[in-house]
Amino acid sequence: MIEVTQGTSPLVLGLPHTGTDVPPEVWERLNETGRALADTDWHIHDLYAGLVEEITTVRTPIHRYVIDVNRDPAGISLYPGQNTTTLVPLTDFDGLPIWRDGQEPDEAEITRRRDAYHAPYHAALAAELERVKAIHGFAILYDCHSIRGDIPFLFDGRLPDFNVGTNVGETCDASIEALTVAHCEAAEGYTSTLNGRFKGGWTTRHYGRPADGLHAIQMELAQATYCQESPPWTYLPERAEQLRAHLTKILTDLQTWRPA
Repeated sequence: MIEVTQGTSPLVLGLPHTGTDVPPEVWERLNETGRALADTDWHIHDLYAGLVEEITTVRTPIHRYVIDVNRDPAGISLYPGQNTTTLVPLTDFDGLPIWRDGQEPDEAEITRRRDAYHAPYHAALAAELERVKAIHGFAILYDCHSIRGDIPFLFDGRLPDFNVGTNVGETCDASIEALTVAHCEAAEGYTSTLNGRFKGGWTTRHYGRPADGLHAIQMELAQATYCQESPPWTYLPERAEQLRAHLTKILTDLQTWRPA
C-alpha cells in the first residue's frame, strides 16, 4: 500500500497528501462535497519527480479524507484555537461537511483507519529515515505539501508561494532552515514566509529531532505556482517547470548538506 523509492543520499521526501484512493466502503459515506476530494495536494509527487538523484520517497496513495497521516494519531490539534482539519476530517478546507448525514466515522472506525493506513505510512517513513541515517549519521526529512492560496476558513489573505515550516526552528539545524529560506527569498517572482500559517505538520514535528541526527522541514506550496487552484486542478507544465528549477536548487543543497 505504501509506495517507497529508496535512494542512498541523506534526503527523504515525505508525500502524505497526494493520494486520491478511497476504499469503496468509505466512498459510500462521503457526500458530494467529500467526493470532490478538493483538499488533495494535487500533482505534488509529479512536481518533485526526478529533481535530484538518489533521494528516498515515501508516499501513501490513500486520500486524507480516509485518514490524514500528517495529523497526530492521538487527535491533538496542531494549531489550537485556529480552524484546521482533524485526524479524520469532518469538513473540507472551506468548513463544509464532507460526510453524508449520520455517516461520520465514530471512534472505533477512526481507530481502524489509524491502524490500517496511518501506522503503515509512518512505519515506512521511520524505517527509511533510520536507513539513511545509518549510512550518513543523520537524515533530512523534507515533507512535501501544497494548498490553495485563498482559503478564508483557514487563513486571512493570500498565502505566500513558499511556506517553510520548522516549528519555529525546533525541527532542524538552523543552517538547513537558512539555506531553504534563502532559496525561497531569492526566487524571483515568488513570495515566501517562514513559520507563518504553516509551521510544520505532525510529521515534521514528530521526526524533527536535530539532537538525534534527524532533521525535518516542511514545504507548503501555493498551488497556483504549478497548477489550477480549482477543478479539474490542471497541471500547468510551463509554470511547473519554472518552480521545479527553484525546488531543484533547494533539494540539491539539502542533499549535499552536512553537519558542521
